[in-house]
Amino acid sequence: MASAQELSDFLSSIERRAFKQAVYAVRDDDAAMDIVQDAMIKLAEKYGDRPAAELPLVFTRILQNRIHDWFRRQKVRNTWVSLFSSMGKKSDEGDDFDPLESLAAPEDSEIHQDGAFKLERTQLLEALESEISKLPARQREAFLMRYWDELSITETALAMSCSEGSVKTHCSRATQALAKALKLKGITL
Repeated sequence: MASAQELSDFLSSIERRAFKQAVYAVRDDDAAMDIVQDAMIKLAEKYGDRPAAELPLVFTRILQNRIHDWFRRQKVRNTWVSLFSSMGKKSDEGDDFDPLESLAAPEDSEIHQDGAFKLERTQLLEALESEISKLPARQREAFLMRYWDELSITETALAMSCSEGSVKTHCSRATQALAKALKLKGITL
């Protein structure tokens, strides 16, 4: 059974990646933050007594379910809301505030590196994030779980409710598409 401290440490460690994954899925920062908070609350309330080793997989499944629930709610809302009222949902004047940027960086983080390296890395990450957001949903989901959340093929297959072969196929196609897109931008790794 996970202690309260283990649960807290796990939630702190997963927050940024979960937010990015939700943003990629729903393309709305506010909705993504709500989804992640809901997933964290559900994990703490319903599954906080699970062993610490099970928390990553359980949380990933909860997060994916919350994202799917968000899309279902959007579909229902869009069915009943007229076109004109949905036009009024535009974000406020291009607000670029990212709540994750306000978090303090640890002393040993990359923030203390030289400016040229940081700029190059920032540009690379922006290009990568842009291309990841263009991937089909299942490829993006498999790629993020495998390479960002570092889940095994088996854990990813369980979280996505598909076979291990499907996970491998989605990941392979995602990496090929990303490599091709980045190469077209002149980025080689």
